[in-house]
Amino acid sequence: MRVVVIGGGVMGCATALELARRGVRDVVVLERAVPGAEASSAAAGMLAAQVESHDDGERARYVLARAAYASWAEELRAETGIDIGYRRSGVLEIAASAEDEERLRARVRSNEAAGLAASWVDAAGARALEPALTSDLRGAAWFPDEAQIDPPQLLRALVAAVARSGVVVRSGSTVSALALEGEACRGVIVDGGEELAADAVVLAAGSWSSLVPGVPRSLAVRPVRGQLVLLEERPPRLRRIVFGGGGYVVPRGDGRVVCGSTMEDVGHRREVTAAGVQGILANAIRIAPALGAAELSRAWCNFRPHAAGGPLVGASSVRGLFLATGHHRNGILLAKVTAEAAAAAVVTASA
Repeated sequence: MRVVVIGGGVMGCATALELARRGVRDVVVLERAVPGAEASSAAAGMLAAQVESHDDGERARYVLARAAYASWAEELRAETGIDIGYRRSGVLEIAASAEDEERLRARVRSNEAAGLAASWVDAAGARALEPALTSDLRGAAWFPDEAQIDPPQLLRALVAAVARSGVVVRSGSTVSALALEGEACRGVIVDGGEELAADAVVLAAGSWSSLVPGVPRSLAVRPVRGQLVLLEERPPRLRRIVFGGGGYVVPRGDGRVVCGSTMEDVGHRREVTAAGVQGILANAIRIAPALGAAELSRAWCNFRPHAAGGPLVGASSVRGLFLATGHHRNGILLAKVTAEAAAAAVVTASA
């Protein structure tokens, strides 16, 4: 059985690895640039299941996805020797206004009712957890089980693991179309006209997924640009992930602090803008004033793949075409569980 995976980011590589672990011996990953060149290597890497979810069902799914990471990190380290930077650093979401406090207290109550670790802490309690916080806050919601990973390290580990498992990764291979036969997908056509026959094709091309000719229009995925900024603190001060003011700061523990992020509907325009960076930095400094003295290391953007109805995972309406895309802000969080679901769908369909 041959499976072609379109997209060599975290989602595509994780799915390819899961296919190999389920006994699929011929797996080919097609990546138009180099693995992880797009959203995967540019993400902040938060595993913020309780903060990023919007309803009880979504939260339950996200919490399961977060729980999968501790063992996955150990598996990848044992297999490749690469540390993906998994840390249960916890998340503080700060309240600057009475409205913020009311909203966050309600979130804490909802999480507590679901049996999840969450608490409301007053301003002094918040600063005890994170001394670098601003003094201009009413308190914070504290989620101690939230975690983070380092996305470039995760990508490195996945690339090494798929290579060890026999998966073929073809960099510089752009898919120009699906190879369709009637209402079934029989492979892909790459630039230059080469046709790669396959028993199954997995679409894991992120925000470019809808641009592959032959993909049904109903599988609409659009890009949402997010700009981010990397600061360098010496010595490191921040210890916790902090959300506030519509943004966040993510300390890596070694002095690096990822600050984000914008949400812009501008297509695939790659500009990092002065206004975007200014807004991110202003919010980061409001959260933790000491960041005003940090070194500005770099700024960049990525494209979140947004699907209106939520992530597209598993079998599609086209026989032989499977999906692992459309995860918007939570592709890193959902990578492991999506890979398992997509691979299971492929293997089950072939049985």
